[in-house]
Amino acid sequence: MTRRQRMNVYCEPGLLKQVEALAERRKVSKSAVIEAAVLSLVSGEDDGRRDAALSKRLDRLGRRIDDVDEAVAVLGEAFALYTRAWMRHQLPIPANENEAAKGRGAEMYARFNDVLVRRLARGQRFLNERVRDVAGQKRENDM
Repeated sequence: MTRRQRMNVYCEPGLLKQVEALAERRKVSKSAVIEAAVLSLVSGEDDGRRDAALSKRLDRLGRRIDDVDEAVAVLGEAFALYTRAWMRHQLPIPANENEAAKGRGAEMYARFNDVLVRRLARGQRFLNERVRDVAGQKRENDM
């Protein structure tokens, strides 16, 4: 039978409380908790489990990002189609002016896209502006 050797370890008070709580929950000594932690670290057995868990989480996050990306693409495309249709059919037009109206709608849509690209390049966002508008209205109402 091999005899265990004593080793003095210094820990932060918070860490020591966690070790004591874990030892109490598992009904083992603090030495057993620390020995298991050191053995796990030295043997590297925990690395594989930690890497697998991290990989699983990253895969899940990647799938969620793909879902959000697809949803944003669908919303963007739907909004573009709606905008194009709205600009073409904004006013009732006589049949003889249909081609001219389509051309005008195409011009309006092109201008809309130009404005949109410029706003996005400057970092302007409708929701941010809306939040500022609401905050400004609240301040005016409070006065």
